[in-house]
This record gives sequence, C-alpha cells and structure tokens, in this order.
Amino acid sequence: MELKTEYEFVLPRGYVDSEGNLHREGVMRLANAKDEIIPLNDMRVQRNRAYLIIVLLSRVIKTIGGVTDVNTGVVENLFAGDLRFLEEMYNRINEDEVMVKATCPECSHKFEKEFGRLGE
Repeated sequence: MELKTEYEFVLPRGYVDSEGNLHREGVMRLANAKDEIIPLNDMRVQRNRAYLIIVLLSRVIKTIGGVTDVNTGVVENLFAGDLRFLEEMYNRINEDEVMVKATCPECSHKFEKEFGRLGE
C-alpha cells in the first residue's frame, strides 16, 4: 500500500495575485511534526493564536495555480471562504483515522468501519 502525501484541491473562489490573475487549483501535502511545532515559535502566532492556521497552511500548501512560493502573504490574501476550505481540508487529510475490521453477529457479514480520532 502506498502512502498518499499530496492532495489536489480547487479553491471555491480563488487567489488573486498582485497582477490580477486568478489561481484556483493547488496542491497541499501532509503535515509533519515540524510543520505543527515551528509555527508555535512564530511571534505572530504568539501574539494572535488565530494566525496559527496562516503559518501552518503556508508550510503545507505547495502550489496555488502558478504560485509556487506559497508564503504567509499569499495565505493572508485568500478570501475568507477559501481559507476556511483549506483549513477544513488540512484537518481532513491530517486526521488520524483507523480502519477496524468487524463481523456482523447476526449475518456474519464482514466489513470495515472507519473511525476518527479518539474522543470523537
């Protein structure tokens, strides 16, 4: 089984660059431990915890359209709906999910059930 580490997306509205070009398609990669730890030392995050998602997304988004240097300035200038979309995508692809094999006690049908994080 191959681990999928990159996920394509299409922004609902799109990022408009400084020249007025619209960019909608992009790629986000899975986060690693460093991606989640480094932003906590960022002064902008320490002053305003809401800034965490900006720094985090700037680390894991590889491209948005022709933009290959996705930095905090790019993420700051996304439309609010696109930011929410990317935050939800980040959470969805980085969640720990567990597949559990089960057997129905009545009909003996075997199936797999996907569970989210503990405590959900």
